[in-house]
Amino acid sequence: MKNFSFKQTKLGRTLGKKGLYITLGACFLALGGAGIAAYNKTVDSINKSLVVADPEPEISKAVENKVTDVAKEDPPTQLQPEKKPEQSEDLSVKTQPNVMPVNGEIIGEFSNGELVKSETLGVWKTHDGIDIKADTGTPVKAMNKGKVTKVNNDPLWGNCVIIDHGNGIEGHYYGMTAAVSVTEGDMVNSGDVIGAVGDTAQIELAGPTHLHFALKQNGQWIDPVEFISPSTK
Repeated sequence: MKNFSFKQTKLGRTLGKKGLYITLGACFLALGGAGIAAYNKTVDSINKSLVVADPEPEISKAVENKVTDVAKEDPPTQLQPEKKPEQSEDLSVKTQPNVMPVNGEIIGEFSNGELVKSETLGVWKTHDGIDIKADTGTPVKAMNKGKVTKVNNDPLWGNCVIIDHGNGIEGHYYGMTAAVSVTEGDMVNSGDVIGAVGDTAQIELAGPTHLHFALKQNGQWIDPVEFISPSTK
């Protein structure tokens, strides 16, 4: 009996210790489960508190506001080409009177592109101006105001003066004496003396002393008589 009690007591102690361990383990498990549950609940709460709105709309709005805050530059001003005052073909007539360079008989007419026989050369050729008979030394006047663009001695036409009268009109004064009174670049007015009639045009020596006067309009020879009345002084 004593042996049985001893064993029972020893077994009870053993069981008591194991029960204690089991009880403690269960407590720990319960505490652990509760802790995990509490932890998860706390994490969920934190996560919910940390949820923020999608930042992209805010960023886009900030960028948009930044863009709208920048002052818009005006488009570059288009430079308009300077308008030149319109000029009529007869502007020179309106500003100053046209005058014949020399008053005299017209002994050679404008051929308007037709071939005429040259008395000096004996060949058929165009006559692109008019020949005005005058004594040697007779003053030659500028038909109208303009700029002297050329003064030279031509082997065929003698001493020559060319004047740009504006509006595409160019005056050619050929066969003058060497005493030309203007130089290239000079500005002249209507009736200003530019030289004197001479016998220097070798291409027209067969005729009487005269001034060969021709006009170009936009590069084309025109009839001076139709542009200027021969009776104009």
